[in-house]
Amino acid sequence: MSLSNIKILHLDSNHPLLWQQLEEAGFNNEQDFTSTKEEVEAKILNYHGIVIRSRFKIDRTFIDKAKNLQFIARLGAGLESIDCEYATSKGIHLIAAPEGNKNAVGEHALGMLLSLMNKLNRADRLVREGKWIREGNRGYEIEHKTIGIIGYGNMGKSFAKKLQGFDVEVLCYDIQENVGDQNATQVSLKVIQEKADVLSLHIPWTPETDKMVNSEFINSFAKPFWFINTSRGKNVVTADLVDALKTKKILGAALDVLEYEKLSFENLFIDTEKPAAFNYLLEAENVLLTPHIAGWTHESHEKLAQTIVDKIKAIYFK
Repeated sequence: MSLSNIKILHLDSNHPLLWQQLEEAGFNNEQDFTSTKEEVEAKILNYHGIVIRSRFKIDRTFIDKAKNLQFIARLGAGLESIDCEYATSKGIHLIAAPEGNKNAVGEHALGMLLSLMNKLNRADRLVREGKWIREGNRGYEIEHKTIGIIGYGNMGKSFAKKLQGFDVEVLCYDIQENVGDQNATQVSLKVIQEKADVLSLHIPWTPETDKMVNSEFINSFAKPFWFINTSRGKNVVTADLVDALKTKKILGAALDVLEYEKLSFENLFIDTEKPAAFNYLLEAENVLLTPHIAGWTHESHEKLAQTIVDKIKAIYFK
């Protein structure tokens, strides 16, 4: 089959290099950023590949209608919006791009940790309000702390690398064996729970990690700790996190993702009345919130697109 006969449907806007380089390689690009899932399903038979961020779920119904689909490419790290097992059973290549935004996530996690422990956001706000409070904004240093990382793939490794400028002990836990490196020592989850002063999540959202950070998990830690989540909001039970903040078992939380996010990550589930736990997060001075932007830099926008182009081309240029 000539590449000009390979029709790719782009379902979300992305960096222009993605479209341009696929076109230069000979692929036939088309875009549809507005149709409903059902409308796309009605025509997906005509396409051999799709490029998506998180606009809607690629489920069995969609896959069954996509009888000519050869690949699904997602501009991001995770594939939880795709029924991966079913797609693979149909011979469809699954493409993600965790390499593309790993540096952005590592930098963001470090920035959040420094800001949280040094009370930078709180101090900045108070000064703008005309309040010059020094003792009340006394922070903590990272030096000599033990940093525990759960999930030691692209994102976890990036964060660990960023920590090498500090005099800290970095431990990692992962379901894969032998992933530790010069930047982090791989240990059991029990060791992290015994030693960590800081915990950072870098895991996908799966049935195994859903609601993983709950009261039982939090109370298994020997010491009060700082908590960072740049992975997925549904890995954390927010109400249990809030209880731990109230009891000071968690000293502070930096959250780039929230349990309440919609699948697209573009909006929260919150439309009217906010849950009590969410209201607490909004008011708490030892909580730092960002809107799922850890991997959303100007540079990662381009890197993600380039990674996807390279992986699509690798399927056809062997």
